[in-house]
Amino acid sequence: MPKRERVMRMSVELPLWRALAGYRVLTMLYAIALCATRYDLYARPWIAVCYFAVLFVWTLATLPRVRNAASCTRRFLTADLTVALAGILLTPLADSHQPVDGGPTLPTIWTGGAVLAFAIKGGWRWAAVASTAVAVANLVERGHPARDTVHSLILVWVASIAVGYVVEVARASERTLARALEIEAATRERERLARDIHDGVLQVLAMVQRRGAVIGGEAAELGRLAGEQEAALRTLVSGGLVPVSRVSEDAAAGAVVRAVDEPDDEGPVDLRALLASCVGARVSLAEPGAPVELPRPAARELAAAVGAALDNVRKHAGAQARAWILVEDEPDEIVVTVRDDGPGIPEGRLAQAEGEGRLGVAQSIRGRLRDLGGSAELISVPGQGTEVELKVPKNTKAERR
Repeated sequence: MPKRERVMRMSVELPLWRALAGYRVLTMLYAIALCATRYDLYARPWIAVCYFAVLFVWTLATLPRVRNAASCTRRFLTADLTVALAGILLTPLADSHQPVDGGPTLPTIWTGGAVLAFAIKGGWRWAAVASTAVAVANLVERGHPARDTVHSLILVWVASIAVGYVVEVARASERTLARALEIEAATRERERLARDIHDGVLQVLAMVQRRGAVIGGEAAELGRLAGEQEAALRTLVSGGLVPVSRVSEDAAAGAVVRAVDEPDDEGPVDLRALLASCVGARVSLAEPGAPVELPRPAARELAAAVGAALDNVRKHAGAQARAWILVEDEPDEIVVTVRDDGPGIPEGRLAQAEGEGRLGVAQSIRGRLRDLGGSAELISVPGQGTEVELKVPKNTKAERR
């Protein structure tokens, strides 16, 4: 079945870049409005007019540059900070009537946007460099450290460094979350593959090993090789998780996690039709008279879990053992019970088998039901057979295969 790729992109930086773009436009308009109210106080108003014309064009023309970290290059940051510093240093030339305690510079608070761009792009170290350059320019423009100037510079310095530090922490959190999602997806994929391998390849290899031992001769050697391959494959299936080779494709756009999904265009299916193929001479099926509908992926997984339980009956209870399948359609869930009249399972045998890499119950049955949001309960009394109860909620969404 054709599959489509779903991309989940996570980035806490994107809202920051959008806020920065808005901040730059609003503070540019504020600086121009402040210039208009102080126009008569300027000794050389033409300097202020020329600077604000440049500032207006620069702010609007560079809006695409502050969309994300990739477009906000070092060259742009340097040029942007230069515009801010030039406005600060031009202030005494345009306005020779500054108060003793200091007045607004030409760019006023627009300068903060240039510093914040450094913080979002490069973290707190870049923010410290940019805010220090702004502080030096302000001190040169004032000629002496006025009280209001010092307070404003400390505020810009502390705020920009704090923003830069928060951005660095957010980036690290994104990478950690993306890594965790990748590992979870890889783990689930390994479990699905383990179930498929157990239901097919391992069963065949085990059968070849048993039949080869019975036939003898060259067939016994073939059976021995099959047994070795079965053991090696079980070790591979139950081994550790393979490290994920990729966490993010484009760090500038945020952490990226890819998941393969199938089109959700399949309607519900009657579970009874899928379980009908399990019925045989020694397997009976008891079912409701009305359809037992489940989403197709969930119904397939539940039927596969029933098939795995029947495989265990044939393998461990013997070819002459009988099995019964009971399907119950409850209001909120579907319950399927598989019972046999075999010798039962000795206490501790399941834990021992799982430790040896035999994952029939752990993966093919319990793993499938866990992915469906359901449960699998196994009850066995030595000498009285085994009963496996599978429960699946009706609103389940199966993990896509």
